[in-house]
Amino acid sequence: MNAMTRRVVIGTAAVSMALAMTACGKAGDGEDKSSGGDSKTIGLLLPENKTTRYETFDRPIMEAKIKELCSDCEIKYNNAAQDIENQKKQFDALITQGVKVIILDAVDYKSTKSWVERADKQGVKVVAYDRLAEGPLAAYVSYDNEKIGRLQGGAMVKALGAKAKDANVVMINGSPTDPNAPFFKKGAHSVLDKKVKKIAYEQDIPDWSPDEANKKMSSAIDKLGKDGIQGVYAANDGMAGGVITALKQRGIKVPVGGQDAELAGVQRLLSGDQDYTIYKEIKPEAETTAEIAVALLKGKAVDALTDRKVDSLSGDFKGIPAKLYDAQAITKNEVADTIVKDKVYKVSEICTAQYKKACDEVGIK
Repeated sequence: MNAMTRRVVIGTAAVSMALAMTACGKAGDGEDKSSGGDSKTIGLLLPENKTTRYETFDRPIMEAKIKELCSDCEIKYNNAAQDIENQKKQFDALITQGVKVIILDAVDYKSTKSWVERADKQGVKVVAYDRLAEGPLAAYVSYDNEKIGRLQGGAMVKALGAKAKDANVVMINGSPTDPNAPFFKKGAHSVLDKKVKKIAYEQDIPDWSPDEANKKMSSAIDKLGKDGIQGVYAANDGMAGGVITALKQRGIKVPVGGQDAELAGVQRLLSGDQDYTIYKEIKPEAETTAEIAVALLKGKAVDALTDRKVDSLSGDFKGIPAKLYDAQAITKNEVADTIVKDKVYKVSEICTAQYKKACDEVGIK
């Protein structure tokens, strides 16, 4: 199955009548909030811009789908640039403006409980996108993130081959404020702990920072020595890039994997610098989320768009309607049948002069 770390879906009925009554009204800036607020506007809040996927894929795909489903709908967009307080202000502003549906990809999932509770009390539906927020959510769209961790661990074992059982592996994990990161880590550990000699060094990286990943990789080399590392698990492609730079600076070549199929990561696959990535089809994730948001805006149920119920990580909020997509681990040999076939990037974007020969070798034309 195909998949990219970006695509999604989400429901409720308590405010169906209120939404239906306001569905025909166009809200103005000076609208009386008691009249039901803005029934034609969807808020979209994304967490950061260090990871290229959000501005390149998630946002434009969602905006296009919303416009396709609701041509006169407006999208109020903001990116928090990894700042929790900034995202809270953005969220509060949307409620003040009378927005009735908010798509939220949280900077810090633990911080969102009071925000989402306030929104719920005011009849505002919140759809958690990619990351499961805390609070009474209307829906949640993401991936099976523990499974993705298992895919990453399995891909690392495959890259190590016969050397796996004697391998010391470094783990560079995702941000502690991202609820997906513990699932990636747990899934990866469930495979690696059984298949490699040991996890010799492990760090969580705030904000998924490639620079910080680079620094931690350098520390790992200092601690373990050039011959004490046989593979590096990086939780995403951005950090894998930082890891690979650190390894190259010390003349070390070992298997390194990531996640998200970022353009630079795909090019590193082709050049041989990176061994695998996780391809998550962002389009389904993002389009499903857009469909859920528009359905909620129109007061419709989202049962047909979700296929399971999940509980919040705290356990305080049960039975959240959810849609979780699959993903796949890919090496350079699968780029043509996934990334290129699905038109994630143009061949001209991937196969620049530097990578032309590598593209030819794996049949990308």
